[in-house]
Amino acid sequence: MIDSIFKRTLVLVSSGGAILLLLLGAWYWVSNGGAGLLGGPKSTGRALIGGPFTLTDHEGKTVTDADFRGQHLLVYFGYTFCPDVCPLELQSVTEALGQLGPKADGIVPIFITVDPERDTVPVMADYAENFHPRMRGLTGTLEEVKVATRAYRVYFKKGDSAEVDEDYLMDHTSLIYFMGPEGDYLTHFTFGTPPDEIAKRILKHLG
Repeated sequence: MIDSIFKRTLVLVSSGGAILLLLLGAWYWVSNGGAGLLGGPKSTGRALIGGPFTLTDHEGKTVTDADFRGQHLLVYFGYTFCPDVCPLELQSVTEALGQLGPKADGIVPIFITVDPERDTVPVMADYAENFHPRMRGLTGTLEEVKVATRAYRVYFKKGDSAEVDEDYLMDHTSLIYFMGPEGDYLTHFTFGTPPDEIAKRILKHLG
């Protein structure tokens, strides 16, 4: 039930790039872990975002969340066949890191596919090259990807044409997550947040 409520409150981006839904409760949910909405235990102030995953990077290496300990992460879920939203968001990540200069050295941008059926290792490798040189493209089996999306409370679904069209589109949450060196959630950036705003807010967390 929690996941279903979260799905309804997040920004759902259609594969054509249109924002399907934005509810005002999204920020409250992400910031407070959703407990207050269900009358459950009071939030400790730390959002329930992030968690264990095992995936394959764009070089074919198996990676887990533990491999990124000690580094800040900018995590985005999308897919390589996305016509506009995903490349725009990843470009914003790239530009924001560029604005941070040397302060971005300890930040790893991560792109996790929600379309593992088409986003194979070679496809992810080609795609990642279009963005920041430290960009890590992660894929895996559908079940492995589902584990990661559940950890980050990410919604995704094949478009209605998937059964008849190989060039199907995906609906998915479009948020950029900024994670701390211990895998802790720090903040997130909604679709369309300018790179300079991303950089500014990251600096506040870096101190």
